Amino acid sequence: MKLLMFIWLAMLDIVPAGQAWLKQLQPRDSILIADQIEYGFQLDSVPEGTALRLPDFSQASSDTLTLVRSWQLDTLATLKVRRPGSKERTQLYNIRGSIVLAPFEEGTYQLPPIPVLRDRDTLLFEALQMQVKTMPVDTATFVLHDIKDQMRYPLTFRECLPWIGGALLLAGLIVLLVWLIRRRRQAGGEFQAKKDPAYIVALRELEKWRGDKFWAPDKQKSFYSGITDALKNYIEDRFGIDAPEMTTAELFDALKQAEDLPEELREQTRTVFECADFVKFAKHVASEEENARAVPTAVRFVTSTYQTVLEEEPKEAHEL
Repeated sequence: MKLLMFIWLAMLDIVPAGQAWLKQLQPRDSILIADQIEYGFQLDSVPEGTALRLPDFSQASSDTLTLVRSWQLDTLATLKVRRPGSKERTQLYNIRGSIVLAPFEEGTYQLPPIPVLRDRDTLLFEALQMQVKTMPVDTATFVLHDIKDQMRYPLTFRECLPWIGGALLLAGLIVLLVWLIRRRRQAGGEFQAKKDPAYIVALRELEKWRGDKFWAPDKQKSFYSGITDALKNYIEDRFGIDAPEMTTAELFDALKQAEDLPEELREQTRTVFECADFVKFAKHVASEEENARAVPTAVRFVTSTYQTVLEEEPKEAHEL
């Protein structure tokens, strides 16, 4: 493939295109070892759409002269020129192409010429010489010295100030976080302490079911469920009985052990629960008399039993 390319390039016209240019990326009065050098060419008035093919210098890279960067094309200027005898304008470009080299040995380097294939001809840019020097050393006065340790400077307060401020800020945030956690816990404890007693909750819930608006047949199931649920929650808290999980028979058998519960009130309350069971599970329609008696009976059950609690609390406080 390289042989065919060489033969093809030999068949093209070689046109002298001037001299290449050389530029230091680190401007100095001379080129030193390991300096990066930009080497390239410049073409002016290149028509839009012109194809350019550039030489491959990667094979020329060695230990003493290294190719740091391959070809890079830059547009320096854009021109618009009117064609002769036509109103159309042609766009022309001034182009600069370059590679970056780095020498690693002192001496004179003969850089290669730059052939640029443009359409059917080859533009040849003349090569340049590059003189690479090293830093001069006065051997007469030069004295070898041991490698010195890293120099350490005293730490100043200004350098410590950001760290001190950060530490104080972090400590403040920790204190604030601890205070917020404690306050939240105290607020939670106060909330628990201020929780309403069970009889207040029960009476408030029973108050919702007063009136005859819930006596309609299609609302009786909700009516009796609300009353019995309020009573079961109160009985669980007041007597320590797992009332919500018990049947009516199991519940009132357990209430027989409550000495402060009058038997007459217990039987009236049982009647309300049994009526509720018929309404909820047997599609029974309660009468107006049963409906009117349900809430007052439940309220009387709560007010009669919580009075005993109020009488016991002062005695316990006196004993303490």
